[in-house]
Amino acid sequence: MLNVIFTLDYEIHGNGDGCAYELMVEPTSRMMDLFERYGAKLTIMADVAEILKFKEYKELFGRDDYHYDAIAAQLQDAVRRGHDVQLHLHASYFNAQHQDGRWVQDWSEYNFAGLPLARMIELVRVGKAYLENLLQPVSPPYRCVAFRAANWSVTPSRNVVRALLANDIRIDTSVFKYGRREGLVNFDYANAPSDIVPWRASETNICVRDDRSELFEFPIYSENRWVGAFVTPQRIHRAWVGRLHRLPGTRSNGKDGSGPDSYPTGGSRRSAAGRNPLWLAKKHAWKADFNQCTGRQLVRALNRAANRHDSTARPLPFVLIGHSKSYTQVNARSLEPFLQYAARQPERYGFGVFGDFKLPPLADSARKTATTVVAM
Repeated sequence: MLNVIFTLDYEIHGNGDGCAYELMVEPTSRMMDLFERYGAKLTIMADVAEILKFKEYKELFGRDDYHYDAIAAQLQDAVRRGHDVQLHLHASYFNAQHQDGRWVQDWSEYNFAGLPLARMIELVRVGKAYLENLLQPVSPPYRCVAFRAANWSVTPSRNVVRALLANDIRIDTSVFKYGRREGLVNFDYANAPSDIVPWRASETNICVRDDRSELFEFPIYSENRWVGAFVTPQRIHRAWVGRLHRLPGTRSNGKDGSGPDSYPTGGSRRSAAGRNPLWLAKKHAWKADFNQCTGRQLVRALNRAANRHDSTARPLPFVLIGHSKSYTQVNARSLEPFLQYAARQPERYGFGVFGDFKLPPLADSARKTATTVVAM
């Protein structure tokens, strides 16, 4: 059986533009209503760094211009309704300043995997504590157990693995097989062990299996596909929006995977193809992105994954990714047939969250490793 996990990066535009209510609260509310009609659950990957800045703004200026109260209430309502909330971090927000009506981020901290270990441990600790303090009063069993880095930045891996384990976070869900980036962040996940089966992730390389590791990588489902698979109305719309809200110093905002995931960050489709004529003839990482893929594409991908893993005795997570800011009415109409399809086959497909997968207890030695290194 495949357990379908919908993960939603909950944030405004990567460059700090946009209304938090319109890009986060309103689309997520519509999404939860739709999912509940089919028994599906949403896992909100809340960008706590950003949310804390909205809170700070309200407290400093006495105005809730970034809708912090609505965001906090929505996260609480989500867990109350049986959905889940886990940790996503754009580290560049922790030192952000509000200037001329927008957030000016500290781009020196944008690349999460490049941060010093002590800084990384601190940021994860702050994010986890915020979520648990906010959500445990409405759901006492709630725990922050899973993490996703901004722009999927988890290599080099040593500090990432240590920082997560130091904070009792056992699941990372940043890797997607075949994915590559060059630019503000750099990674190559081509040799990840699987596109769907979780693995114990090596401290030295998160894409290497290490049966001694205490951190589990739950990969975002991905396939290696030709460029034509990326041509959908939603993806074209996302590419256009990305150009309007590009990151500083880039020609396009490659952050949210508006095209094949091997596009260099900062490069457009035209420039990538122009620099390398063979680019169009190559395959690229096609993520199960429920904003940008059609419902038919997602159904076919789900079936392909199930057919490859029919002999697996234990349930496997089929992890999809989306962004609240990209959820349009067109997207909702396209996504609903996928929800219907999975819901009609409960013997083959289920809907779940990361907490449904029981992990062995974290060894004290793993938790102490990172803190010992910092102390030295």
